[in-house]
Amino acid sequence: MTATASVSTETLRDQVAVVTGGAGGLGLAIGRELGLAGATVIVADIAAEPAARSAEQLTAEGIDAHPHTLDVTSRESIDAMAAEVNARHGRIDILVNNAGFPVDRPLVSMSDEDWHQVLNVCLYGTFACSRAVVPGMIERGYGRILNISSRAYLGNPGQANYSAAKAGIVGLTRTLAKELGKHNITVNAIAPGLIATETVRRHPKFDAIAERAERANSIRRLGTPEDISAAALYLASPAASFVTGDVLHVTGGRFS
Repeated sequence: MTATASVSTETLRDQVAVVTGGAGGLGLAIGRELGLAGATVIVADIAAEPAARSAEQLTAEGIDAHPHTLDVTSRESIDAMAAEVNARHGRIDILVNNAGFPVDRPLVSMSDEDWHQVLNVCLYGTFACSRAVVPGMIERGYGRILNISSRAYLGNPGQANYSAAKAGIVGLTRTLAKELGKHNITVNAIAPGLIATETVRRHPKFDAIAERAERANSIRRLGTPEDISAAALYLASPAASFVTGDVLHVTGGRFS
């Protein structure tokens, strides 16, 4: 069940939401949740064709959705996206910094490229996308920024790059919350546990990974994309107007 079962389609009416990494997985689920609550959704992704297909899919579900090709490692691409969305839709009310991926290696096997690639997409992308949309939010005196971190920010073997990036997102979230609160802009993070996205399910060792994760969770199941999208909708909604600088752990009770 999605959060929209108990949230009106008027909740985010007339708001514009940009979701990075929005073509699939958590990004698509979050875009759907925000769209069903009334937001116009910008499906921003480096993969142009999947972004277009996902926007078409959301449109078929009654959501006002538009694709945009976005490279979150490029300031030029990010600034162009913000300018185009503001020109076309007049505003960006909600930014969901979701783009990211892991490149897992033991420390001694991790290359500089492995390190920089993950940090650039996950951490720089979150920073640069926020920087691009915040001036408009300040001008309008309203904004919601949601950063997708991970339980891995607490530390995870084989994920030095990813854990560092996701921990950086937590620090960035708390800093921006302190800077931007006076402008009625809230900044929060979501830290998912293991979520059964299509990509995760395709992992050759998925069954074993899922079994271990389920044993480690207080709630004995894997998370779903809808678990994360429900959290995102709450943080983007008026119900969370006094919530900022927080990290919402959606992990089934696993914290280590």
